Amino acid sequence: IPRQVKTLLTKETKPHIQELSVQTTIISRYAFTAVSCSMLNRHSAATQGVFRFHIPTAAYISNFTIQVKAKEKKMKKEGGENNGKKNKNTPEQSEGEMEVFQMEVTIPGRNRAVFLLTYEELLQRRLGRYEHVTSVRPMQLVSRLSVGVTIVEHSRITYLEVLPLRNGKTPSSNGNGKADVGPPVSTVVKQNETFCKISFTPNIAQQAKIATNGMLGEFVVRYDIEREIGIGNIQVLDGHFVHYFAPKDLPVVSKNVVFVIDTSASMVGTKIRQTKEALFTILRELRPNDHFNYVTFSNRIRVWQPGKLVPVTPNNIRDAKKFIYMISPTGGTDINGGIQTGSALLSDYLSSKEESHHNSVSLIIFLTDGRPTVGVVQSPVIIGNTKAAVQEKFCLFTIGMGDDVDYRLLERMSLENCGTMRRIPEDADASVMLKGFYDEIGTPLLSDIRVEYSEDAVEYITQNLFTNYFNGSELVVAGKLTNRSSDSLHIQVTASNSERSIVLEKDMSIHEREQETERRLAEVEAGPNVNGYVERLWGYLSVKDELKGRLRSLTSAERENYTQHATNLSLTYNFLTPLTQMIVEKPQVLADGTLAQTQKEAEATEAPPPVTQTIHDDFTVFHLSPGGVSKPAKKSVTLSKTSADGDPHFVVEVPHSKLTMCFNINGEPGHILRLVTDHKHSGVTVNGALIGAPAPAGSHKEQRTYFSTITIVANKPRRSYIEVTPQKVILDDRDRMILPSSSSISVETANLAVVIIANTNLTVTIQGTIQFVILFHHYKNPAPYQRDHLGFYIANSKGLSKDTHGLLGQFLYEDIGLTQLPGNFSMAAENSTQETLGKNITLTSYPALKVKDRTVTVIKKSRRIYSGKQTVDCWFTKNNAAKLIDGQYSDYVVSHLFDTGDWANGTNTH
Repeated sequence: IPRQVKTLLTKETKPHIQELSVQTTIISRYAFTAVSCSMLNRHSAATQGVFRFHIPTAAYISNFTIQVKAKEKKMKKEGGENNGKKNKNTPEQSEGEMEVFQMEVTIPGRNRAVFLLTYEELLQRRLGRYEHVTSVRPMQLVSRLSVGVTIVEHSRITYLEVLPLRNGKTPSSNGNGKADVGPPVSTVVKQNETFCKISFTPNIAQQAKIATNGMLGEFVVRYDIEREIGIGNIQVLDGHFVHYFAPKDLPVVSKNVVFVIDTSASMVGTKIRQTKEALFTILRELRPNDHFNYVTFSNRIRVWQPGKLVPVTPNNIRDAKKFIYMISPTGGTDINGGIQTGSALLSDYLSSKEESHHNSVSLIIFLTDGRPTVGVVQSPVIIGNTKAAVQEKFCLFTIGMGDDVDYRLLERMSLENCGTMRRIPEDADASVMLKGFYDEIGTPLLSDIRVEYSEDAVEYITQNLFTNYFNGSELVVAGKLTNRSSDSLHIQVTASNSERSIVLEKDMSIHEREQETERRLAEVEAGPNVNGYVERLWGYLSVKDELKGRLRSLTSAERENYTQHATNLSLTYNFLTPLTQMIVEKPQVLADGTLAQTQKEAEATEAPPPVTQTIHDDFTVFHLSPGGVSKPAKKSVTLSKTSADGDPHFVVEVPHSKLTMCFNINGEPGHILRLVTDHKHSGVTVNGALIGAPAPAGSHKEQRTYFSTITIVANKPRRSYIEVTPQKVILDDRDRMILPSSSSISVETANLAVVIIANTNLTVTIQGTIQFVILFHHYKNPAPYQRDHLGFYIANSKGLSKDTHGLLGQFLYEDIGLTQLPGNFSMAAENSTQETLGKNITLTSYPALKVKDRTVTVIKKSRRIYSGKQTVDCWFTKNNAAKLIDGQYSDYVVSHLFDTGDWANGTNTH
């Protein structure tokens, strides 16, 4: 109750925190956090005030200021350019990683000190969520405590959750012994589509109910945003850009994984029990196409299945469970031996299965709770041996458990071998964290990703080559725009996926992107730094890249080069990094409680200019080919006139007869028409679904119909299909992919080749000898009788058999003749063979087409095709092509889009 809280406060001997405010603004995943702590010395004598705050390991401090006021001398001293200090040896985070920033200052009697700290970080996307963590551990009850998180995104926020306060292994108690469910008490959330503001302002009584020692825990906000299919999101501001790439709806790539587990004596008890629990869970989640094995190490090395990786089968899963169950900790820690054995096992397996595992992802997951004590114990030797054993054939992910781990060694081992390192604190639930880490890397979607931009438009780009892209994560690239850049920025992403290679390309307007970014910023007032967030994000990523390069460097000259670059960037953006330590000007308090001349405390700093990198240019493409990545040549496809487009109007070019016919099909909305069928021979079938629209005013028609969906089914050599709408293309050939029609994307498999030209057309090539082109028709401001729709063209029919049928297919090999029929016939002058003056003309003969044993009267018309770009003269047949087509209209209506049934009246014979 409040009076009990007051008693607690009066017993304090240390300065009392009157106010603690932690305010974060997240602009497109880049978080700016400002901490303000006001500390009052209630006593008459000067005393030490300790400011202590937990900061995410990935964050960089950008400013630290101490303000001390004493007896009528309103002196204020601020730290220098790089103020602040993180204690790298004190990780105090139960989930994720935190470091402690600590500063002490003498506060005169009955006066106060104000500590101002700012830091920045880029939020990482893990398991489909961004997570922002604010540590609320002031170590005492605070009179005015406020935590605020403001999120501003360019895309719609699809998921937002404020977790219960997190402290240790479980959420904090709510004061009655039960774990909290939902946001902490006093939390308020205000949200619209792309913006949300969250506040947490517990009063002293509410704080005491959670923890009387002020260790409330971590205030955690998780969120995610809507993602468009395609190249990703690009933001431009102040001559810099940032590119977020997180594709979805991709098939999972199979993996080859070796688990290398520490079974030394220090793992006995809770650690090995939790490790086994995690391994059992992971075992259940291995996919049918994965291959795996286990290596345990202590004094001796033990391999579960020597000399191989085994597939995921019920028997192998059963045997693996027995092996895990029988693991018993004993002896020392031979880290080098464990890594060498696991690497050799995986390397030999990949060498023997080189072809079949061309597009699989291979990795080692290495776990230890200690330092090397057996065999090779020198860290540099272990790092060198690891690199030599891995040989860039696979990635190494390292996990350290507890406080007795050489985390620097694990970080070097993973960083030099395209992996990452994760810490599991001593008191954490290792089973949950191990499982969580595996979930992050257990579902690879892409490998060997390269992101490139217009060569003449950008410079100094951050990391643009990525070994793997895992489900639920995100790749981020930033760079500078050059002064001579045009308004167009070309982006190209190449990668490998399952049995394919992928190329994504897109052209976008720099000016439009910048306007959009500025508009979003105008909606939030969050201080001067936020306005330049894209440049600061670029600086943040650039420093990270240089520090990684420094850690990987093999020569002193190379190391010095990275050091210079990283230090100069750190100084430019005021980041406190391992290379830039602080200069703090501490106020000195005299015996009478006044402030003396300021004394400087200097700490060494290594010093250094940014590294130059370049990038490349163009517009948006998905390219998949079994043999590797190649940029598709921009070739125009030669279309034939044989097509079904518009209302729909059918045009048929008859090569044998050197003439062109045309007809209309007045179908019913919802009907699905058979356009091409050669199911028995080439295995190809094309169907189109109709949608309706009202007819224009004054039209003789009651309604219009258009093709809203077209499906192409190819059953040979194996079944695959393509489903096309004006908005997207669904490709299903073993794996299912959803491709936007707004991006230029090319996909190649052993069976199919698909090329999308953004918002224009789709070209489908089957077995190299059959080619169809589908036009996308979009309306910005459609009239009531207009609908977004598709046009279908046959570009190459060489691979279709002579038995091909369908509304278009039946004419591909048909011999059709033009003849003249005798008799009186009234028609327009342009169709006559003998003209007389007057409105109507009487002809002594009239044109007709000879189709098999049928004769069909026709008139001469002109049709516009290829979106109106070409006019073709054709012989037009009335009455829904009666007598021209085999059978009647109803014979071409099928039950569903994937119907591949034979032509209802038997085969098409010629």
